[in-house]
Amino acid sequence: MKAAVLYGKEEVRIEEIEPAQLKPGEVRVAIEAALTCGTDLKVFKRGYHAKMIVPPAVFGHELAGRISEIAHGVSGWEIGARVVVANSAPCGECFFCKNQQENLCDDLLFLNGAYAESIVVPARLVEKNLLRLNSGTEFRDAALTEPLACVVQGVEDSRLRAGQNVLVIGAGPIGLMFVALAKHLGCAVTVIGRGEKRLQAARRLGAETTIDQSGANLLPVGEITSGRQNPDLDRGANNFDVVIEAVGKPETWEAAVKFVRKGGTVNFFGGCPSGTTVSLDTALIHYSNLTLLASFHHTPRTIRRALEFIEAGVVRAADFVDGECALSQLPNLFKTMAEGNRAVKTLIRVRE
Repeated sequence: MKAAVLYGKEEVRIEEIEPAQLKPGEVRVAIEAALTCGTDLKVFKRGYHAKMIVPPAVFGHELAGRISEIAHGVSGWEIGARVVVANSAPCGECFFCKNQQENLCDDLLFLNGAYAESIVVPARLVEKNLLRLNSGTEFRDAALTEPLACVVQGVEDSRLRAGQNVLVIGAGPIGLMFVALAKHLGCAVTVIGRGEKRLQAARRLGAETTIDQSGANLLPVGEITSGRQNPDLDRGANNFDVVIEAVGKPETWEAAVKFVRKGGTVNFFGGCPSGTTVSLDTALIHYSNLTLLASFHHTPRTIRRALEFIEAGVVRAADFVDGECALSQLPNLFKTMAEGNRAVKTLIRVRE
């Protein structure tokens, strides 16, 4: 079968590889939709991911498709079943799993290989994070399940609720998913991002105010307010109840705490480069009684909740996927992504 194989820093080759033989408890999924992701771009730029992938290896992790082969020991599934699979599964036995923090599992088993004609799903993922799709669910919609599950984790950690003023910093796929879910929950959403195309998407998804940060080095702290005001609640100069940092840069982490109201919450959702540090105003954090947190990854429960949102039409591929690319052209696509193209997500056609 054809697959994209990562060999190192910015080196991906499309090769003909031998499909792996199934082990007990595994299934093979013929991939019908695979989507690009910011994490895959980071992997492409670095040439590896310490936890997820060691080259040479097939890569990509957002996918949906049909079961095409079932190994001994698998029950409850049949050939042709339409499915989505997460990119990891927890062990269920460690301290964190037993304390309902499976996203922090000491032995997360990761799955890569979405940029290929098929993928073998390990037994643990078959057991914990292989989900059946409704008959009317499009594969490209279902392929959004994994990133959306991470956003669901962030929304729940931040305790978003109706009536709140929410600021999302970053208008990439993750930031836009935060917009969609926050709007669905009844929040007023403001977005700071780069590029009119992405900010148009934010407005379509329900953002009441958008600010284009293209060409600016500093975020406009003190210059913005949310789109909706509640006269019964005086939030003070900074009136955002919750600020979501969805960029992953130290400077935006530092700015995020300056936007939130007293008693508010900041979620440092975007992961910064390894080894970087931030400097925060301790007096501001202490005397404003701020809640600072950072959400990571997903759990089997948020994977299922994400698929529920997708199948209810709250999040659709049409709002996020703004291009298509043949598998043969994937190396060139990632080169343009590394150079800074402004695509939100691209659908990879794994069979031509």
